Amino acid sequence: MDEVWPRQVTGNKGTSGEGAVDWAALEAAAVSAMKKAYAPYSKFPVGAAALTADGRMVSGCNVENASYGLTLCAECALVGNLHMTGGGLLRAFYCVDAGGDILMPCGRCRQLLYEFRAPDMELMTTQGIKTMDQVLPDAFGPQHLEEPR
Repeated sequence: MDEVWPRQVTGNKGTSGEGAVDWAALEAAAVSAMKKAYAPYSKFPVGAAALTADGRMVSGCNVENASYGLTLCAECALVGNLHMTGGGLLRAFYCVDAGGDILMPCGRCRQLLYEFRAPDMELMTTQGIKTMDQVLPDAFGPQHLEEPR
């Protein structure tokens, strides 16, 4: 993998002020998750890992289905893992393909991650670290829904 950004970013306090995001650990967790992917149809395994606002790490991999529309992406599995391990908000996110190269979440997955983001959530992108607001500007979220009656 040709890299123009450092694997470990130091001094990045993220949103919780609890210390630097260990991007190398997130990368390793995403690669580990990718190795567990079930991708017999596309042959495109994907792994994702995220750091929660309370310091936990969650991960997910894609799980394909012969009925392609039922395929689960790595980000969906990650959000399921988030809720199964205590819920919370995502602080930092990393996604990789079979070669360990960085993948950007598609629009659908950006929307999913937006729903569960901590303020100023960061994502590792092919262009370096960006905030969720940079990768999904003017996003629609729960705050735009009318209050229940």
